[in-house]
This record gives sequence, structure tokens and C-alpha cells, in this order.
Amino acid sequence: MRKIELPKEARLAAARALSRYLKDELDLEVTGFDAEFLADFVTETLGPHYYNQGVADAQALVAKKAEEITDALWQLEQPVKG
Repeated sequence: MRKIELPKEARLAAARALSRYLKDELDLEVTGFDAEFLADFVTETLGPHYYNQGVADAQALVAKKAEEITDALWQLEQPVKG
């Protein structure tokens, strides 16, 4: 499986959000490279769980839509006289 990598701006936004959360909720000062390393750690360790859930959700949606299409196609079937 490919490594999950965020674009630079998303990575920096995640680092800022983590930094803000840690300061507001835990009164812990984590900024700069430390916040970026923490964001990388979270992405590497938790990211796959969220990514896999997204894939599973997409698979379920595609399966549901495929079933709807199959049902619609069966409704188009014409009776055969014989």
C-alpha cells in the first residue's frame, strides 16, 4: 500500500490544528517542526484507519448503486411470448 502523504498546505494546516488543540485543551506548547512531526505521526498511524474506512464506505456505495442499476435493467426486460 502506498504511504499516505498530504499536500504541503494540508500538512501545515494539520500541524497548526494539532498545535492549537494541544494548547487549548492540554495547555501544551507544541509548535514548528515538533507540530509538523506530530502531524506526520498522526497521519502515518491514524491516517490508514480513516483511509480504509473511506474505501469501505465507497465500496458499499458502489455496490448499492450497482444493485440499483441491475434492478433497473431487469425492469427493462420484455416478456417473451412462445
